[in-house]
Amino acid sequence: MIDILIIEDNKEIADLLADFLRAENYIVSTACSGEKALSLFEKYGARLVLLDIMLPGIDGFSVCEKIRKTSDAPIIILSAKSDKNDKLNGLILGADDYMEKPFDIDILLAKIAGIFKRKYALDEIKSKDLTLNRAEKTAYRNGTKLELTAKEFELLLLLVENSGKTLTKEYIFNRIWGSDSASEPQTLTVHMNRLREKIECNPKKPERFQTVWGTGYKFI
Repeated sequence: MIDILIIEDNKEIADLLADFLRAENYIVSTACSGEKALSLFEKYGARLVLLDIMLPGIDGFSVCEKIRKTSDAPIIILSAKSDKNDKLNGLILGADDYMEKPFDIDILLAKIAGIFKRKYALDEIKSKDLTLNRAEKTAYRNGTKLELTAKEFELLLLLVENSGKTLTKEYIFNRIWGSDSASEPQTLTVHMNRLREKIECNPKKPERFQTVWGTGYKFI
């Protein structure tokens, strides 16, 4: 899933916003039209939308309305339109905030950080290029969803939550499968190999899933 979808037909503004947001470690995509934005949102989703009103084709008000029909993702309208009725219309259609252009980038970044903290902090955990969502039981690497089984996700979450710590095989097995599980301890090795295949750049020379010989595993 994308962290922030910027919907802006002015390429200079879109690129500048994207640069600032990526510097804050958000996964960002841009769309220069309402049609492209809705296509991207339908395909990838987004945790937050920055939306211009004056777009070619489908305008921002219509985009806001369509997104709100299927998602509660926060929407911040960024527009040069300063008329009271435009602001009211945007808020009535489901936008969470309305900022006039030109806006202060620091204020926008603070608002975005606040939204992410309130809405997503308890559910998400990040480690470098990985983002895990506890509530949705999903994992993304550089914005691309990882196809994980339920046990693979539980195992990855346990390791990421204990990043830098060596966990014994017995501890991991009991946490994921339970001490009274009928599964064989070898199951843990199989699942670790699968995670390495899906996450490591070179599974044969793993850098993140480290084996601590005679003890267990450590994620870094």
